[in-house]
Amino acid sequence: MGAQHEVRRREIADAVLAVVAERGLPAVSLTEVAAQAGVSAGRVQHYFPTKRKLIEAAFDRGNELSSARIRSLVGQDLDCAEPRAVLTAALTELIAHDAETRAHLRVRQSFTALALTDEVIARRMRADYTRFHRQVADLVAKDQDAGLIGAATDPGSAAVDLVAHAEGLAYYVLIGLTGSETARDRIITAIAELYL
Repeated sequence: MGAQHEVRRREIADAVLAVVAERGLPAVSLTEVAAQAGVSAGRVQHYFPTKRKLIEAAFDRGNELSSARIRSLVGQDLDCAEPRAVLTAALTELIAHDAETRAHLRVRQSFTALALTDEVIARRMRADYTRFHRQVADLVAKDQDAGLIGAATDPGSAAVDLVAHAEGLAYYVLIGLTGSETARDRIITAIAELYL
């Protein structure tokens, strides 16, 4: 029963991502998500009683799918992979390059916008960013210890700069200001500039 419950929750979260990809966050409703998922509105409400819960589920599902894509790009356990390869995969994954990543990143940007007026969401975003910055800083520190990045580089500051750069470019891509390939190239260049 527990496994079936999780499968149903994932299917509904995937339906939210599909609705957002097609029509944006304002189109998310119990009836729209139910139609996309092929279930009743009551079933959606059983799993996610509010629109906010639906959006949170889509945010989590998008992050789960993104993590799987990063692991696939790197081709091995992230802990054993070259730090630069993981950095490149993780940061370029923030740039929409197909329907799936566009849906995820539209939800992510919408979730970020909610954080401006909702302290509960803001607290969650701060925790997520703190964890992500630490992971990126650890990757930078590993290559610094290996002599590939200069000793003067502060891994924590570099992590914040890289993530902020990628997030800004991600937003530009979503609104059509910058092309996806251009944005990905700029992130790769920013990473390369860290290295000796």
